[in-house]
Amino acid sequence: MAKKIGVTMEVGNDGVAVITISNPPVNSLASPIISGLKEKFQDANQRSDIKAIVLTGNGGRFSGGFDINVFQQVHKTGDISLMPEVSIDLVCNLMEDSRKPLVAAVEGLALGGGLELAMACHARVAAPKAQLGLPELTLGVIPGFGGTQRLPRLVGLAKATDMILLSKSISSEEGQKFGLVDALEAEVFKQLVMSDTAKALVHVFFAQRATSKVPNVTDVGLKPRPMKKVAVIGGGLMGSGIATALLLSNTRVVLKEINPDYLQKGIKSVEANLKSLVSRGKLTQDKAGKALSLLKGVLDYAEFKDVDMVIEAVIENIQLKQKIFKEIEEICPPHCILASNTSTIDLNVIGEKTNSKDRIVGAHFFSPAHIMTLLEIVRTENTSAQVILDLMSLGKAIKKVPVVVGNCIGFAVNRTFFPYTQGAHMLVNLGVDLFRVDRVITSFGLPLGPFQLGDLAGHGIGMAVKEIYAKAYGDRMFISPLTELLVKSGRNGKINGRGYYIYEKGSKPKPDSSVLSVVEESRKLTNIMPGGKPISVTDKEIVEMILFPVVNEACRVLDEGVVIRASDLDVASVLGMSFPSYRGGIIFWADTVGPKYIYEKLKRLSETYGGFFKPSRYLEERAMNGMRLSEPKASSRSRM
Repeated sequence: MAKKIGVTMEVGNDGVAVITISNPPVNSLASPIISGLKEKFQDANQRSDIKAIVLTGNGGRFSGGFDINVFQQVHKTGDISLMPEVSIDLVCNLMEDSRKPLVAAVEGLALGGGLELAMACHARVAAPKAQLGLPELTLGVIPGFGGTQRLPRLVGLAKATDMILLSKSISSEEGQKFGLVDALEAEVFKQLVMSDTAKALVHVFFAQRATSKVPNVTDVGLKPRPMKKVAVIGGGLMGSGIATALLLSNTRVVLKEINPDYLQKGIKSVEANLKSLVSRGKLTQDKAGKALSLLKGVLDYAEFKDVDMVIEAVIENIQLKQKIFKEIEEICPPHCILASNTSTIDLNVIGEKTNSKDRIVGAHFFSPAHIMTLLEIVRTENTSAQVILDLMSLGKAIKKVPVVVGNCIGFAVNRTFFPYTQGAHMLVNLGVDLFRVDRVITSFGLPLGPFQLGDLAGHGIGMAVKEIYAKAYGDRMFISPLTELLVKSGRNGKINGRGYYIYEKGSKPKPDSSVLSVVEESRKLTNIMPGGKPISVTDKEIVEMILFPVVNEACRVLDEGVVIRASDLDVASVLGMSFPSYRGGIIFWADTVGPKYIYEKLKRLSETYGGFFKPSRYLEERAMNGMRLSEPKASSRSRM
């Protein structure tokens, strides 16, 4: 039987076109394949019934790369025209610049030109144990389809150099760790690509684009003003990270601290951030030096007379923030934006002693601020449209995804996810192994479980904000003594090498079995185990008891109009909390699970364990009326 060589395209009812490479045994990129890919991508981009594109290979292999038989023909004939032109026409113009989201579904292997095709896609989903690499140097040539450019952007210069110079392949698991692979799936691969994963990734792609449209801000003819010089107050972890992000976009930064020691620490932190980017191949030494030259450390407000924006990033102390805002209002020019990086305090309270309430805005970065891509722009009822637009423009300039949200305790992301840790604490106090909880949540797709995340963030932060959240949302919180007991026992998390896990330089975090005595003390104090015995739960129930309360709080966020659209909360959850993009974000995932199922599960849990699980009115209405959580409301109590 003759080999089937060619490229096919199938379009499902969901508008996803699956383009498949067929050239057994490894789907090599012969001239007919390249021509076929060009034809199918052109067709897919022109057809109105196609919303997204998935590129895959037939027979369990993505592509083994360029057809080396062509090299033999060129060597024999000397005719260089036999080499197809692929790099610009196909890989750049048709794939990378595709108007429709394009996902590579990699199985088996993606080598050489095959990996280069995958890298030209907007996202890559891979099956477990797939082989990824650029082995061209073994043939005496360099990667020619853009791999020398795209691989370093994805995995960093050091790893890319290692892979190219040594022709070293990596597994899809390692690829996910380095950023080459966006998602791994162990289920029936092609079926998954055709359904949930493709739909979720497409949703996130379009949802992220939609965040740039803000009613009465981006549609009223305003133009963003240039932000040439920005002041950052506070050189701690957040302040130094924000300063780094600004410097990397060629923005002049004034970093203010209260004494020379703190200022020196802040500047050293910025230097360390830049050095880390250089060592990981994300930044050249020259660019790091140029960025640092734009930084000026100060101990007073003299340099603030010509700044375009001030971002306050000091500790969460209301009186201190009010004092700072009163001072900067008097010294800064009238056009200067007065922004706060607060994560918990009401912006109206922060600015209540000023006369410039239209200039006050929240610029909530996520740590580490120079790496995490989400920027929550928090507007009050007084914040001007011009200020919102200016901050959106700055956010994009520093390579963030700005999401405009309303003013409430915790804003969109932290408020939505405050039940995340509490659900985990409830499970542990009910007798479930904390390390099992972390394993289940990472298997679901989050990079860290709730307990390891607490270690990483630092348990002092959780203790500091607990009272603020209790005051705002106390009727639906689960209060656990576990964090306080942990800190009391000398375990502050990664910062001092011990939390729930042990942290040693050069080693992966290790579960610390000695922490179980602290857990036992917490269980005695809470005394919620039925009959004093641990409950028995499945992995699925663990996911539901931790994430369904998050969905429930997300429903309240939607109900109160804290976000413009449900998809904004999906983007924020993916970028701010690393909720798996291949699940589409918190609301998209909840709609996939089904509002009725979530409502009924929470109702049963609330009958057993109390108000923490009590379904919200919004969730109940959607469940009873057979509506998706993401469907827009007829009327809204918007905070926007």
